[in-house]
Amino acid sequence: MGDYPLIEDHGLIGDLQTAALVTTHGTIDWYCSPRFDSPSIFGSLLDSEKGGHFKVAPVDKTYATKQLYMPDTAVLVTRFMTEAGAGEVVDFMPVTGSTATRHHRLVRLLRCVRGTLTFQVDIAPRFNYGRTPHKLNYTERGAVFATDDLELTVHAVREPGDARLVPQDRGDNDMHFSLTLDAGQERGVVMETFADGPPRHIHHAEYMQLFDDTVQFWRNWLSQSRYSGRWREAVERSAVTLKLMTYAPSGALVAAPTAGLPEQLGGERNWDYRFTWIRDASFSIYALLGLGFTEEAVAFIGWLRDRVHEKAGCDGDSGPLNIMYRVDGSSDLVEETLDHWEGYAGSRPVRIGNGAADQLQLDIYGEALDSIFFAHQRGIQLDHRGWTSLRTLLDWLSDHWDQAEEGLWETRGGRQDFTYGRVMSWVAFDRALRLAAASGRPASMARWNIERDKIYEQVQARGWDPERKAFVQHYGSQVLDSSLLRMATVGFITPDDPMWDSTLAAMDRELVNDSLVYRYNPEASPDGLTGSEGTFSLCTFIYVDALARAGRLSDARLVLEKMLTYANHLGLYSEEIDLTGRQLGNFPQAFTHLAFIDTALTLDAELNRARSSATSHRARVPESGF
Repeated sequence: MGDYPLIEDHGLIGDLQTAALVTTHGTIDWYCSPRFDSPSIFGSLLDSEKGGHFKVAPVDKTYATKQLYMPDTAVLVTRFMTEAGAGEVVDFMPVTGSTATRHHRLVRLLRCVRGTLTFQVDIAPRFNYGRTPHKLNYTERGAVFATDDLELTVHAVREPGDARLVPQDRGDNDMHFSLTLDAGQERGVVMETFADGPPRHIHHAEYMQLFDDTVQFWRNWLSQSRYSGRWREAVERSAVTLKLMTYAPSGALVAAPTAGLPEQLGGERNWDYRFTWIRDASFSIYALLGLGFTEEAVAFIGWLRDRVHEKAGCDGDSGPLNIMYRVDGSSDLVEETLDHWEGYAGSRPVRIGNGAADQLQLDIYGEALDSIFFAHQRGIQLDHRGWTSLRTLLDWLSDHWDQAEEGLWETRGGRQDFTYGRVMSWVAFDRALRLAAASGRPASMARWNIERDKIYEQVQARGWDPERKAFVQHYGSQVLDSSLLRMATVGFITPDDPMWDSTLAAMDRELVNDSLVYRYNPEASPDGLTGSEGTFSLCTFIYVDALARAGRLSDARLVLEKMLTYANHLGLYSEEIDLTGRQLGNFPQAFTHLAFIDTALTLDAELNRARSSATSHRARVPESGF
């Protein structure tokens, strides 16, 4: 690993327009501004030498460290303990609001809580993925890092009479200084992009106002949650994490705030996830409405409706919807590689942008319609414009569902007739028919009925392999695919159907490894990429959901409890888990947290139903006696 922290050794802070990762050793090694998908300012996560960082740590290297969130908030506390003293770094970003801005603040307060502690602070930005040089100008109150396109101002948090921060000149155009604090003393910095003025002293009272406002925002937001089930703490942490990955001006949810983190150390499966997938946005509606966050669900529905409307009627090769967009709704995601960066622990290439953006993935239409129907059932209804766009989308799908595609895993090995894409196309027509019947709006119901039934018959005939006694990844193969765990969830098959029972049993044998679940076997189904990958955390959670719906409640609960042990120390998940239990892939991953919330809601409901049924049965049994 060299100079690279484990992927799971990070916490996330953000202001609802961008975010930063903070290691357990006090280093910000990933931060893009002014948006999630903007070029990086700190990127040592992907190149320890050239990426740039903002490091705060004790001078004494023999320290222990712990990390936690302030309860019910996104305020991160990293604690350092040495024989001479103990201290903390409190990190947060004041929330920016719903208007897009290039003005963002990152606050780092240093405090000593016991004895005496000397902190070393190193601020070494590397703008535009380390490709743009900067100038550094010191003043008596701070410093300014400047390029032609961006200014980064560092303000000092100090009171009158405090010693002035004295920079250490190392001749590297970066900012270095040390601070010695006794128990009860606090100092810090506020780093600001495009500040309104020159560096200034920020007094402790102003810092505390920023801190209090940020804490209050998160606690007020989280208080809207209606979840009171068995996994409340983990569910609420996932909810906060999803909120941190939401771009407030548009309501779009990024798949992850990072790019280039590998699915296999040293391998080439290194993708940029700082964009919004139709699939993820759709899943978020289930999770957020299930928890009671109606405002966020409405925002996502609005974002999704706008994407449908702007491309409705398009007959391009990838269909009327792109599979992903930038957070502002634009679709320019040209993929390029950062050849000057070595990648996380030598995992190259480092990619920015995403070449999968123009793939044809038919499942997204089912996911979009399913989420819109789910929202409709909870009082969030489409307007006339939205319904008209959906009709156009369904007309396109009527003509195009029966074709090969790339599939939801975004494979680069050529198009196939993926069973999951067909199942979700069935869902699209099924939910559209239900919406039309419920709302009384005009629709091509006869045609949609015909197409829905055609898909059902085709999947039963060609997606089922009688030799394996299981539904398979794509027609003509015998490869299993964990995406099909959702077949019973979406209602394509009943959980007690013998065909489903045998499919689930086949996946138990082949894709499940001590409760962890693989997407598929890439050796049996080449995906156009070299190397292997870990188990997919998302797939483990949908496996739990499938077990619960099949009545295997003890198995479902055990798998879920095991999976919770793979979260990091803060309750966060990346995309995958390797054989040693380490997390792999972009971090944290929204899809995983969405799936966890949805699964927790399902399993809670099934366990409660089973308990209620058992209680009712006991109540009906007459008491025996003499």
